[in-house]
Amino acid sequence: MNEWAYSCWLADLNGSLSSVRKPRSVREADVAGKVVLLRADLNVPLEGGQVADDTRIRAALPTLEYLLEHDVARIRVCSHLGRPSGEDPAFRMEPVSEHLGALLMNERIDVLENTRFNPGETDNDEGFARELAEGCDLYVNDAFGSAHRAHSSTEAVAHLLSAYAGLLLEQELEMLGRLLGEVERPYIAIVGGLKVEDKLGVLENLAEYVDTMLIGGKMAEQLREENPLEAPVRLPVDVVAAAAFEEEAESKVVRWNEVPDGWLGLDIGPETGELFAEKIRSAKTVFWNGPMGVFEWERFAGGTKAVAQAVAACEGFTVVGGGDSVRALSELGLEERVSWVSTGGGASLELLEGKELPGVAAIPVAGTRRC
Repeated sequence: MNEWAYSCWLADLNGSLSSVRKPRSVREADVAGKVVLLRADLNVPLEGGQVADDTRIRAALPTLEYLLEHDVARIRVCSHLGRPSGEDPAFRMEPVSEHLGALLMNERIDVLENTRFNPGETDNDEGFARELAEGCDLYVNDAFGSAHRAHSSTEAVAHLLSAYAGLLLEQELEMLGRLLGEVERPYIAIVGGLKVEDKLGVLENLAEYVDTMLIGGKMAEQLREENPLEAPVRLPVDVVAAAAFEEEAESKVVRWNEVPDGWLGLDIGPETGELFAEKIRSAKTVFWNGPMGVFEWERFAGGTKAVAQAVAACEGFTVVGGGDSVRALSELGLEERVSWVSTGGGASLELLEGKELPGVAAIPVAGTRRC
C-alpha cells in the first residue's frame, strides 16, 4: 500500500465501509497472555521445495507483529497450501514455516500443518474445527483470500472461539468496500478474462456504481454479441490477432471486425491500449481485474502492460485484484504505485458482487462485546 492509501485507511478506519459488513477487529481484543489461533493466507507458490513468491507471507506480518507487541502468549498459525488430495509431502507447510521464520523469528509462533490435509477442512467440519480450537483462547481471521470459503479454519472455528478480524482482513474490506460507496469520479472499472459468466455477477453489481467499464480479453467478444450491462461499456477497437493459439504463431494488428477466419484475438491492439490508458489516467477511482490478453506470452502482453502502466500513473484511488493482474503489476515493478493490491482473487470478486463472505460473516460486527 502506498503512503496515500495508508493514510486514508487510518483516517477512515472507524468510518463506514459502504455496504460492506465491518467485523470486530483484533484491535478490540485483549490478547495479552492468550493463545491465539490465527488463520492466515500462506497459500504461496513453491518451486524446488522453496517459496517462490512470499507476497502473502509478508501480508500476514502486520497482524503477527501486532499480536506479539501486545504480549500474546502464543500464536498458532493455520493455513491451506495448494489443493492436495489428503496428505501430500509436496504441500507440507515446512518451507512456508521456514520462510516466515526468516522474516519474523519468534519462539511464540507455531505454524500448523496444511489444513487441507484433513478431509474435514473443506466440508466445514465442526470436529476438525474443534481440533484447531483446542487449547486456544481466541481466533483471528486474517485470510481474506479464503474468506469466501466456508471451511473449518475460516468459518466453523469462528463459532467456537471469540472471533476477530486481522489487520489485513480489515484493510481488504475497507479498500474494496470503498468501490461500492461514494467515490470520486470518473470511476472506471477495467475487467478482462476468458468468460463473461465467470465475472457477470461482479460486472452487473459494479455497473450500478461505475461511470465506464473497459473490457478486454475473450469476454469482450462475448459482450459485443450480447451486453446485459447497464453501465457504458468500451470494447476494443483493434486486436492483436494470431493464426493459432500458439506463442510463436503468425500475428498482426487488425480492426476488431476484421479478424481473418480461423484466427484468434489474443490481445487488445495498440490503439485500444492507448484509448483505455487515456481513460484510466484521467479517472479518480479505478478497479482492475483481469488481463487484456494472453499476457503470459510477451508478444500478446502489450495491452495488459499498457493498462498496468496507466493504473500506476493514475493519481486517483486505484485497486487491483486477481492473480493475473497482480502478477502483471509485479513483473513491471508497479505495485507500490497502486493504492491497494488485493490478496484475494475470488474473495474480492464475490465481495464486489455484493455477496456475503462466510469467513467475514462468522465474526461478530465491530463494537460487539467480547465473549
